[in-house]
Amino acid sequence: MAAYDLWLDSYGAAYDTVPGPLLLPCPNCGHRCLRLVFTGDLDSMVGYAHFWCDHCGQGIGISRTTIPEGAVVQDIRQAREDRQPKIPNYQLVQ
Repeated sequence: MAAYDLWLDSYGAAYDTVPGPLLLPCPNCGHRCLRLVFTGDLDSMVGYAHFWCDHCGQGIGISRTTIPEGAVVQDIRQAREDRQPKIPNYQLVQ
């Protein structure tokens, strides 16, 4: 499992690419299957981030962050089961 610091570095790079395509390699497996989805308040554009790899199923969560313009965002006011896109139950890197 890749170190948390490597995931944070990748998250920073992914955050900076929004809304562009996310073509970075996963810090754990190297596949280019990373996903970044925010859940937050659409008025204040503050929330938290889910950052994971669709291939190996590992990732991190970031709490209390500014949501960049053009990001994929779930509306926190919706019921969890109604939020889109769906976020898988990925393994959190500690």
